[in-house]
Amino acid sequence: MIPRYQRILFWSLLNAILLMFLFLLHGCQQAREKLTRRRDQTPLSAPIETPSATVRLAMASDANGSISIVDHDLALPVETTARARVLLGRLLAEYSYKDSAHPLESGPAVDDVFLLDLPLKPAAAGVKQSLAVTDSDAATESDSESGASHAPAGQLAVVNLHGSFADHHPSGVEPETLTIDSIIGTLYANFPRIVEVRFLVDGQPRETLAGHADLLRTYPVADTSTHAQPQAGQ
Repeated sequence: MIPRYQRILFWSLLNAILLMFLFLLHGCQQAREKLTRRRDQTPLSAPIETPSATVRLAMASDANGSISIVDHDLALPVETTARARVLLGRLLAEYSYKDSAHPLESGPAVDDVFLLDLPLKPAAAGVKQSLAVTDSDAATESDSESGASHAPAGQLAVVNLHGSFADHHPSGVEPETLTIDSIIGTLYANFPRIVEVRFLVDGQPRETLAGHADLLRTYPVADTSTHAQPQAGQ
């Protein structure tokens, strides 16, 4: 006959094992829901009824610090600002995929894109001032008001990044610079009227992306690619 204390010990151990199993199962379910939630937050493709067009994405690679132009066939909105927002959202979503050459965390990245005609009119100049313009920018506005405008013809793009994207972006000069250059190169390749770009985070000025890349300056939009040969999109 099994002693009473051994029976008590056996059932106690069995209950402890069962509780540990249930705890681990609950933890796995929570982790799965979290991953599913993040995946679902990745910007979605435009509706299928939207006309498809070939666009060019300036894709970054951490391996050699390069930017390559890649052609993709995407369905995008016709309206320009919505088109820019969806295109940049798709660009940054590409970096969240498995085996990305420039890995970034998945989730919403671009809240809005605003386009302002240059040279800025007095009302729009106030918007630019709220974006923490540099002294040279302010001097340009002053010259513009006096009739001696030096601002380039074209458009200023204001890209409003999502706070969680900036907060979780890898910190470092190269990864942050590659992300900025990737955005600039994509705007250059698809929107010929955009000649300058500014960045906001959650609608507010922010000093850096993740500690290094300057977000308070105005970036000229230019070809940032180091490998200019287009590749076939997936």
